[in-house]
Amino acid sequence: MSTALIWIVVGILLILSELLATSIVAVFIGVGALVTGILLQFNVIESVTAQYLVFGVVSLASLVLARRRMKNWFVGYTNDENNQQLRFQQDLGERVTVSSDFKNGAGRVVLNGVQWDAESNAELQKGDVAWVTKNDGIKLSVSPTKKEFAEK
Repeated sequence: MSTALIWIVVGILLILSELLATSIVAVFIGVGALVTGILLQFNVIESVTAQYLVFGVVSLASLVLARRRMKNWFVGYTNDENNQQLRFQQDLGERVTVSSDFKNGAGRVVLNGVQWDAESNAELQKGDVAWVTKNDGIKLSVSPTKKEFAEK
C-alpha cells in the first residue's frame, strides 16, 4: 500500500469517526490527512518532513478557520433552559386521563397521547380525569380538581 493511500484512508477514517465522537476535531485532522495524501499522490510533496508539515498546517488551519462554523452541523440545535421552562409551564392546567391506579401517591397519566409518570395526593383510579399542577420534566403532579393548579 502506498504512503499516499495510507494518508487518504486515515483521513477518511478520521472524518467518519466524527460521526461517533462529535468532538468536531477529528474531521479537521482527517482533512489534513486527505490533503497530504492527495498532494503526495500527485507528487507535489515527497519528503516525510513535507508530509508532516502539510498535515499539521492544513489540520490546524482548517480547525481554526472552520470549526466554529461547522460545529452546529455536527452538534445540532439545543434549547436553552429558559425555553424548556416555558414548555413545562404550558402543561399546567392541562387535562389528563389516569391510565393506571395511583398507589402510594404514584401512578400513570396520559397527556396529549403520551403516558407520563405522575404523583398526586389523591387516590386516583384508572379512567379518572385530573389536571396537571406541576411538571418536573419526567414526572407530572396532578390533582382531581382544576382549582388547585397555578394559573399559566
